[in-house]
Amino acid sequence: MKSKEWLRTLKFLLFSVSAGIIQLGGFALLNELLHLDYWISYLIALVASVLWNFTFNRRYTFKSDGKVVRAMLLVFAYYCVFTPVSTWLEHQLAGNLGWNEYLVTVINMLLNFITEFLFQRFVVYRNSLDTNDLAKK
Repeated sequence: MKSKEWLRTLKFLLFSVSAGIIQLGGFALLNELLHLDYWISYLIALVASVLWNFTFNRRYTFKSDGKVVRAMLLVFAYYCVFTPVSTWLEHQLAGNLGWNEYLVTVINMLLNFITEFLFQRFVVYRNSLDTNDLAKK
């Protein structure tokens, strides 16, 4: 892999870690302090982390000047598949099988990291990589 792609992967990882912190923190707040249903806490925390991750990765990782609406719709489409599958997995493992809720959330976050990076790199930004003002410097 070229050094540019290693750097892109590292940036995605770091922004994903920050989004993961937001997701775990939001989940803990909603689940432990507000005592919302488990799956509602998960979904709200997931949405907050997705918005954070999308914003920073578009600008700094993929350096795209492509249409924001198009990119967001593609990411939305990804989450139209990922969210129900991961919510079902959360419900099955944590709700029905009694697995630790935080462990299951971390498993889903790892699955999300891998699949979302591949989707964004090869679908969302494949034709607009390194086209914004940061890439031109």
